[in-house]
Amino acid sequence: MQIQMLGTGGAFAKKYSNNNALIEVDGFKLLVDCGITLPRSLHDAGYSFNDLDAVLISHMHADHVGGLEEYAFQMMFRYGKKPVLYIADTLVEPLWEQTLRGGLTQEPLNALSDFFDVRPIKEGESYEIHPEIRVKLIRTDHIAGKLSYSFLFNENFFYSADMKFDGGLLKELIEDGVSTIFHDCQLVSPGVVHASLDELLTLPEDIQEKVWLMHYNDNMEEFVGHTGKMRFVEQFAVYEIKT
Repeated sequence: MQIQMLGTGGAFAKKYSNNNALIEVDGFKLLVDCGITLPRSLHDAGYSFNDLDAVLISHMHADHVGGLEEYAFQMMFRYGKKPVLYIADTLVEPLWEQTLRGGLTQEPLNALSDFFDVRPIKEGESYEIHPEIRVKLIRTDHIAGKLSYSFLFNENFFYSADMKFDGGLLKELIEDGVSTIFHDCQLVSPGVVHASLDELLTLPEDIQEKVWLMHYNDNMEEFVGHTGKMRFVEQFAVYEIKT
């Protein structure tokens, strides 16, 4: 499995684009989140929406779903296709009613399923997206009152999307066989709705060695060499994940 971060920045990123990823195995391309900057960063990486086989969504913030309107319209009007959308069953209605309905609705098209091949996933269940890509949705704490999910791929690759620091969960994942963690990181404290660098630095070094930092601020370079055993994920770089 390969992962390429089309963007590695936070919600306000201007330099590194929103934190969205492309996972590929055997030619199958899965987009992980589709934020406001995704259409441009996808283009800059040399891809079009038609190159994607499916998209997986973690939660409702615009840096994770703000590009879905263009995705739907491009696939409908330019390519004549309905893209596959994997999403927690609890987020299907909010995605349409609270985020996409205003922009996408055009009679008689007035439902999420008119624009996407919607494939709901239940929290905690292992779901096969591709013969070599299985994902489990883990509900993680991000914003009070808003559901947000992190992803466990193939039982050994954890992708946090957006979450507050939860050292207990990270230790449990490592004990259960996770070998690679891509974790969002707010570089300055306090973390508030994201794990801060200071919080992540409290992890034992053997866990830090498995952690790659993403969703960071545009001044990331100032923190190079100050992340313990952890490393920064670089935009557009391709990483091989052993699963």
